[in-house]
Amino acid sequence: MTIPHYDVAIIGSGFSGLGMGIFLKKAGRSDFIILEKAADIGGTWRDNHYPGAACDVPSHMYSFSFEQNPDWSRFYSGQAEILAYMKKCANKYDLMPHFRGNSELIESRWIEAKKHWQLTTGNGDHYTARVVVSGIGGLSRPALPNVKGLDGFKGTMFHSAQWNHDYDLTGKRVAVIGTGASAIQFVPQIAPKVDKLVLFQRTPPWLVPKPDGLMHDNVKKLFKFIPSSQRLFRASIYWQAEGFALGFVNPKLMVVIEKLARWHLANQVKDPVLREKLTPNYTIGCKRVLFSNNYYPALARDNVDVVAAGVKEVRAHSVIDSNGVEHEVDAIICGTGFDVADPLGPLKIYGRSGIETRETTGGMSAYLGTTLKDLPNLFMLLGPNTALGHNSIIFMIEQQIKYVISCLEEMDRQQANVIEVKAAAEAAYNDKIQAELQKMVWSEGGCKSWYIDNETGRNFTIWPGFTWKYWMKMRKPNFRNFIFSQG
Repeated sequence: MTIPHYDVAIIGSGFSGLGMGIFLKKAGRSDFIILEKAADIGGTWRDNHYPGAACDVPSHMYSFSFEQNPDWSRFYSGQAEILAYMKKCANKYDLMPHFRGNSELIESRWIEAKKHWQLTTGNGDHYTARVVVSGIGGLSRPALPNVKGLDGFKGTMFHSAQWNHDYDLTGKRVAVIGTGASAIQFVPQIAPKVDKLVLFQRTPPWLVPKPDGLMHDNVKKLFKFIPSSQRLFRASIYWQAEGFALGFVNPKLMVVIEKLARWHLANQVKDPVLREKLTPNYTIGCKRVLFSNNYYPALARDNVDVVAAGVKEVRAHSVIDSNGVEHEVDAIICGTGFDVADPLGPLKIYGRSGIETRETTGGMSAYLGTTLKDLPNLFMLLGPNTALGHNSIIFMIEQQIKYVISCLEEMDRQQANVIEVKAAAEAAYNDKIQAELQKMVWSEGGCKSWYIDNETGRNFTIWPGFTWKYWMKMRKPNFRNFIFSQG
C-alpha cells in the first residue's frame, strides 16, 4: 500500500492551521494536508463553547489582516461568531479538500534517508511530508486540577473547554474551581440559574472594564463600502494595544492600569469583606489581565460564595477547601486552563537524533518561536515565547506564517531539500529572550503564573514586550542562521 506523500503537512485547524493553508494557496502551493484531531475545523473556538465564551481582543483585530470582516456584530465577538468567521475563511480559500478530520497526529519521525517526515495518526493512518508545520497552539489540552479524590466525585464534573450542555445547572449546587479567563466569562452566565455557586479562588485576577458594545449598522456600512476605513480602525486598535505593553516592559508604569482596576473593583463590589478577597497582592500584568463588566456583580449575588482558598480534597458529594471546610455540591466545573507546559500532548516528535524532542530541549524553546534545532523542515506556529498579554495573537501567527513561506521560497531558490536552524543561533536567541524577560512584569510582579515553567523557572510562554519588534524580526529571515542541504 502506497503511503500518501505531501509537500507540507499542517497540524491543527485553528487560526494557525487555517492561516498557513491560506498562505500556501496564495503562494501557489497546493500540495498540502491539514491534520485535525476533531471532526471539524476551529481549534480553540470550536472547543470552548461554554456560556459567555467570547474574545478579549477586539474583533477587528482578532481576525486575519487580509480577510477583514465588516459585519462583526460586537466590538468583542462571541465564540459562535468567531467560529463562523473561521469556517467562512476556510470555504472561501477552498481549504476543506485538504482537511482530514478525526486524524490526531501522535507521531512525527524524521527519516534521514528520505529527507522527509513520517507521520502517524491516532486512527492508524500514515502519511509522509517534506515539511511539517505545527499549528497546535498552547490552548489545546485542558488541564484538570491535581486534587486528591477528584476521580471519586459522584456528581457531574467537566472542564470549561469540554462544557456539558446536556447537564441542566438550574437549581443545582455548583463548585467552580479556578478564576481565569474562562471562569470570569461563564460564572456570570450560570450564577443566576444555580441554587448555590461556590467559587474556589487561590489567587484573584486583576480585572478592568471591558469596553464592549454592538457595532452600529452605519459603521458596518462604512467598513463595507470603504474598506480602508476598517483598516484604519484596525490600526488604531493595534497601536492602542501596543501602548499597554509599556507596562510589561517597565512594571512601574502599570500603576495607571492598576488604579483603573482598583476603581473598577470598588465601584462594583461594595462589601468590604468580598472586596478584600478579590484584591490581588501582585503587580497587575504579572498574571493575565482580564476584561469583564459582569464578573464582580455576579460574585456579589446572595447565592454566590467566594472561597479565597484552594481545594484540599474532593469527596463523593463535596469539596473540602484548604481551610478544612466542607462544601456539598452537585457539580464541579473546572475553569483551570490548559496544559501550556506541554502543548504537544500525545504527539511525539523524533528529530534527526532519533530522540523524542522533549528529552533534548531542556524546556520548550525555539528560534524566533518557530524553528528548533535537530528538527529539520519543521516549523512551529505559536511556539515558545510567542504568546501575548496585550494584543492579538493572530498578528503573531501571520508574522510566523509569512516567515515560513519565506523559508520555503529560499529552499526552492537554493534547490535544497532540507532547512534546519543552527543550534548556536537558537541558543543565542533564547538566552537574549530570557534575559529580557527577567526584567519584566512576569518575573518582577510577585506572582506565580502559568507563564512560568515549574521545572526550570523560565518563561517559555510570553513574548517580551512590543509585537512590532517581533514583526521587524520576522519580516526578512536571516538565512545565515540556517543550514540548507540538497540531500
